[in-house]
Amino acid sequence: MAYSVSKVEMWTAEIDDRIGGLDATLAPLADAGVDLEIVVARRQQPGRGVVFAGPIKGAKGQKAAAAAGLTRAADLFALRVESPNKAGDCRKVTGLLADAGISLRGLTATVCGSRYVLSLGFDSEADAARAAGVLKGAGKKN
Repeated sequence: MAYSVSKVEMWTAEIDDRIGGLDATLAPLADAGVDLEIVVARRQQPGRGVVFAGPIKGAKGQKAAAAAGLTRAADLFALRVESPNKAGDCRKVTGLLADAGISLRGLTATVCGSRYVLSLGFDSEADAARAAGVLKGAGKKN
């Protein structure tokens, strides 16, 4: 299975857990024309949530991100993995990473048409780089 793997610089913010809380964070980015590849939002506790988004490129996008309360995540390193959808392939990816001794911080997956995208989070840039190498190498073997 060939994997398309790219690094994604993540940004994060705490958000109000209320109707429109996430929209208030995303609106300035959309208004600035930011093309996000990854957005993950969740409740942390009643009344408070967190959003992770990326990439945010260019001065205009970064200015909008700052206005929305987003900052570059200093402790989260992400990869975007895309491949043709095949039953069991998400498990294959997690198995490749586990076999390489790489710990995941988080995983989000979705299928669109005949392809899927995995957003993988890691605690260190070194782990993300190792994971990218493992996945790119696995695609060459198949």
